[in-house]
Amino acid sequence: MKFIDLFAGLGGFHVGLAHLGYECVFASEINAELAELYEKNFGIKVHSDIRNIKPQAIPKHDILCAGFPCQPFSKAGQQNGLQDQRGSLFDCIVAILKLRKPTYFILENVPNLLKHNQGQTWAGMKQQLEELGYAVDEAILSPHHIGVPQHRLRAFIVGSRKGLQHFSWIDTHNTPKTNITTILEKKPQNARKLGKREQECLQLWQEILDALPPDAALPLPLWTTEFGATYPFEDKIPTLYSPKELSKYKGAFGKSLRAKTLEELLPNLPSYARHNAHRAVQLKNAGQFPSWKRNFIRKSRQFYTTHQQVLEPFLCRLESLHHSWQKFEWNCGTGKRDLSKYLIQFRASGIRVKLPNYAPALVTTSTQIPVIGWQMRYMTAKEGARLQSLDVDSLSLPAQENRAFQALGNAVNAQLVQKITEKLIQR
Repeated sequence: MKFIDLFAGLGGFHVGLAHLGYECVFASEINAELAELYEKNFGIKVHSDIRNIKPQAIPKHDILCAGFPCQPFSKAGQQNGLQDQRGSLFDCIVAILKLRKPTYFILENVPNLLKHNQGQTWAGMKQQLEELGYAVDEAILSPHHIGVPQHRLRAFIVGSRKGLQHFSWIDTHNTPKTNITTILEKKPQNARKLGKREQECLQLWQEILDALPPDAALPLPLWTTEFGATYPFEDKIPTLYSPKELSKYKGAFGKSLRAKTLEELLPNLPSYARHNAHRAVQLKNAGQFPSWKRNFIRKSRQFYTTHQQVLEPFLCRLESLHHSWQKFEWNCGTGKRDLSKYLIQFRASGIRVKLPNYAPALVTTSTQIPVIGWQMRYMTAKEGARLQSLDVDSLSLPAQENRAFQALGNAVNAQLVQKITEKLIQR
């Protein structure tokens, strides 16, 4: 069986299909560094922008594989779908399928692709594929469904010119138990330790957890900037009030909102409430916080009211933290409140603490690299590669950590690809 690997990245499709004995006859990757690594790792010339390659130039093949760019459909992006220049890359896939007519294809993207534009985007794409003579099916799967300790939901789409009567997706109801320790290096070389500021931050949060009553339910998430705050937020955002109206209220960490101008009091409001008047009137819902944000504010204030005696001594130290570290997400249920036993992420949306059964999804943002709490270090790129089921002992990764994790965040899990292919092509 011969396959082509479009938008190849680190070669997750290649690794998965090569394990089945299949041969890659064509690969494309626009990122020059990844293209060079692909050639080094797999010994195959890599073509650049697929938009500049005519379908006639692509060799005949049995399987088309493509993890086409997800940004046009991702919730983290602007969701412009096929109107996005990158979204039009799907047209390249269609053109190749139309000309070369491979028996099978396997596509991968973000789950939101299937819901984008109320499902109309995917409905149109599926129709195009079916009109080319393919039976098409789709599912949302994650590596943890097959025992790989990473929770990373992705949309997989398969097509066959022979029909799909024989095909069934991986069973997600009997998910194997996983543990992050299975992919960790025993003695990682050059593992990045937590910096002094990160350690001090976690020490502060550990002190807070220790001081709270054991049965105190932590709201998800906890926004400490609301501790002591009383500014109005239910009907409209605070910056739509006059300075005089706000003067009787408290801002972040209970700071006074007395000021002559709005600009003077803005620093005393939480960062997410500092919209200037011009920006405020442009917001959706006529300058009102969305319901989810009002809910977070409400719960955080109630938590502070309930535990004020315990929390008040920590306010000054909390205020000194980076604004994103002032938010805290405990995702460990009733587990022992010991940060050294869990996985931790310093995210832009706050500090997130998770059970060590599986890693959170690898993403292209290097600031979300998981922290191994019991070792007070960041996950290494090699460990991240294991989460994508890549052959870390034989494959080279980008030399710089941030670029390596960016590539891993874009990669497809090789073992998951292999399992899907085995079900699609029964030999």
